[in-house]
Amino acid sequence: MELLSITSEFFPLIKTGGLADVAGALPAALAPEGVNVTTLLPGYPAVMKALQEGEPVHEVSDLFGGPAWLWRGRCGKAPLIVIDAPHLFDRPGNPYLDASGRDWPDNPQRFAALAYTGAAIARGLMPGYLPDVVHGHDWQAGLMPAYLHFSGDAADAGTTRPPSVMTVHNLAFQGLCDPGLLGALRLPPQAFSIQGVEYFGRISFLKAGLRLANHVTTVSPTYAREICTPEGGMGLDGLLRGRGTALSGILNGIDTDVWNPETDAALPQRFSEGRLNDRTANKAALCARFGLEPDRLLFGIVSRLTTQKGLDLLPASLSTLRAIGASVVVLGAGAPELERAYAQAARPGEMGLFLGYDEALAHLIYAGTDALLIPSRFEPCGLTQLCAMRYGCLPVVTRVGGLADTVIDANEAAIGAGVATGFQMDHTDSASLDLALRRVAHVWGDRTAWERMQRNALTAEVGWSRSAARYAELYRGLVA
Repeated sequence: MELLSITSEFFPLIKTGGLADVAGALPAALAPEGVNVTTLLPGYPAVMKALQEGEPVHEVSDLFGGPAWLWRGRCGKAPLIVIDAPHLFDRPGNPYLDASGRDWPDNPQRFAALAYTGAAIARGLMPGYLPDVVHGHDWQAGLMPAYLHFSGDAADAGTTRPPSVMTVHNLAFQGLCDPGLLGALRLPPQAFSIQGVEYFGRISFLKAGLRLANHVTTVSPTYAREICTPEGGMGLDGLLRGRGTALSGILNGIDTDVWNPETDAALPQRFSEGRLNDRTANKAALCARFGLEPDRLLFGIVSRLTTQKGLDLLPASLSTLRAIGASVVVLGAGAPELERAYAQAARPGEMGLFLGYDEALAHLIYAGTDALLIPSRFEPCGLTQLCAMRYGCLPVVTRVGGLADTVIDANEAAIGAGVATGFQMDHTDSASLDLALRRVAHVWGDRTAWERMQRNALTAEVGWSRSAARYAELYRGLVA
């Protein structure tokens, strides 16, 4: 089976969050299932520079304001098609934001170009390549099902119309723009309706995908249920409930070759479930880097600093950390007001702070901290808890979305049965976080129970094998 995956990010070429990790891992994960994945990506500078064995295979005279070329190549073993459109994608830094942190004003045209090209390829644009299924990821690919559905220029690429899948990685990002752009986005007038791309008087890229794809998935079973409620649906719950069995949740995984404490070159000391004591060398190195005491309970944070992640709460909980004799290492960037709050709250010996992102440091935090804080208000899936578990770092999470689906709470029954892998909180508020911090400290004091939980986490199934089989089953059902 041939699958065309349409995404705005792809690890290791371009990454701002978990979307890149998922899109980058799917080709290798689906190969054992007999699904050959080709990924369509925008030609950002980093992508064009890293493209291996690239060659131009198609020229487009006018792709939303300028000429473009499609290049075929690869990243490692993963086949790629890259849209080389300098007027849209040849820009430094973040793929969505300018240097001041604001959205690029032509983002609607930029990502319409991605979706439009994907739809054209799906309908036979490139001789010798025709996918059986086309799979779009998040709002940036959301117009792809619309281009397949409605008549217009996209139909000129061919007459085929393969089934489409749309995956929601985060419902909060919906790709909204002014309805006056409808013609500029090459959509016909009839597309602007409640049955098409219209969303409360605006165009929504994501809504278009959710409404018009043959099947919608999201990245955990619990999140699939949550987004069908008024509380979690962000104005789209009615549409999602109406999709019925055409909506499903398939849990994300991580690449267990990339995230492997036995082979990780970023670690001062590699370790395994059978050599758990070797892990202490990583904690010592991490503490030395940030001036912390290695014999204290050490929490970690690897995250965007946003209210969604619940990270507005931690500065107020530093007194609880002091009371239980713990410290914390924070790696993240995000809302300027939260960055300032963390910078002001950081104290020598209590908090190590790195504002930004560093992949090697993320690996060291997973391998060197005792527990990872993820007090999210909502979380479609989350990958950090899976990475943490893979490294014997116990996640502390709110019972939402994929966090609820992947972490077994250390209640008395789970500890007694020897199955706990982390800690769950009922709510994202200061009282719940303080209680969770004290629960962690209590269990940490029982070294036997703690090490059993670490081994449970280290050996938990966090890879892609089960989820890849579910995706393959979904694709085959659509083409049957």
